[in-house]
Amino acid sequence: MDRRTADNIVAEAQADIETIDWVAAGAAIASISAVGIALGLGLPLLSVILESRGVSTTMIGIGANTAVAGVASLLAAPLITPIARVLGVRLSMLIAIVLSGVSALGFYYFTPFWTWFPLRLVFHFSITALFVLSEFWINAAAPPGRRGFILGIYATVLSLGFALGPYIFSVVGSQGILPFAIGSGVIFASAVPLLFAWNRQPALGERRRGAFWRHIFSVPTATGAVLIFGAVEAGGFALFPIYGERLGYTEAAAAQLLIAIGLGNVLMQIPIGLISDRVRDRRSLLTLFAFVGLVGTLCLPLLGNDWWLMAGVLFLWGGVVAGLYTVGLAHLGSRLGGGDLAAANAAFIFCYSAGMLVGPQVIGSSMDIFGYNGFAWALALFFGLYLVLTVARMAWARGRS
Repeated sequence: MDRRTADNIVAEAQADIETIDWVAAGAAIASISAVGIALGLGLPLLSVILESRGVSTTMIGIGANTAVAGVASLLAAPLITPIARVLGVRLSMLIAIVLSGVSALGFYYFTPFWTWFPLRLVFHFSITALFVLSEFWINAAAPPGRRGFILGIYATVLSLGFALGPYIFSVVGSQGILPFAIGSGVIFASAVPLLFAWNRQPALGERRRGAFWRHIFSVPTATGAVLIFGAVEAGGFALFPIYGERLGYTEAAAAQLLIAIGLGNVLMQIPIGLISDRVRDRRSLLTLFAFVGLVGTLCLPLLGNDWWLMAGVLFLWGGVVAGLYTVGLAHLGSRLGGGDLAAANAAFIFCYSAGMLVGPQVIGSSMDIFGYNGFAWALALFFGLYLVLTVARMAWARGRS
């Protein structure tokens, strides 16, 4: 075999490796983004209806939303991969779509407050399954050199879906069956792109005992990143309106600052994904994101007198911090494959859910103890802890080489 033939074979192999399975990746992204629209619509819808029925804000915020959703996600995460190994990824996702769509409609027909708890368990269990399997499918469909780019597209489209949901709610309101029908219909519609990629489901590989729990710690910079992001996102978004009001902003001005964070999230994920494909070690990028997060939060008390400066900083801060999820997921995919990647994706979502439970409690307690500046200090604590982890991991890896 001459040199030219050998070079052609190598070039063709590299092209195959770097080819993106757009049908599979697009189907998974479209499916989970449709679910994002339904979540963005459903969360404020259910809260408004419960408040109109006289349910206390404590039960709405803690008992009905955070706790039940978090528990359902934590229960689901270790079970998803074994279920998908028996039924297959595509059938498991289809069943999860049906269950979440039916339970979403059930919130309209079952009015007693206690019935919403089992409905939420079913709904969020199914939604967690969709997130785990979709992210596994996206990771598996993305070639190593384009993984960050694909996951950047995923994060951007998902963020747009979450933003579109509240807009739909603002248009249709909370009266009657229409908002529930729209939410349920969007979820059912997420099965359509899945059917187009029915023959492209990723292989899960052989079962490995204890893989889920092992992968919580096997790539700690990835699972640690999503744990911190979950805590910051849930606690920060839930309590930022209170923090903004204590800084002296009106409710509308504080809400607009949240929009600035969201815009940074939407507009910066694809560039961040492209950058992550070009760095040698994604842990260095995650370390930079944690440092930006730390500095940004420590600057918050100094920016309170200038709304525009605060908005600009939060725009950049929101996009960079959201990169912890995007690049953390890409880092996970670069280290694992097959069944290990599926189990690790489940562990990734488990850590995200755990962060969503921990974040509001820590940030709220910090504000109770230290006043409104406790908001920034608690966020800084999360970023500082993760910064220590990433620096220690890179130093340890350098010492072994």
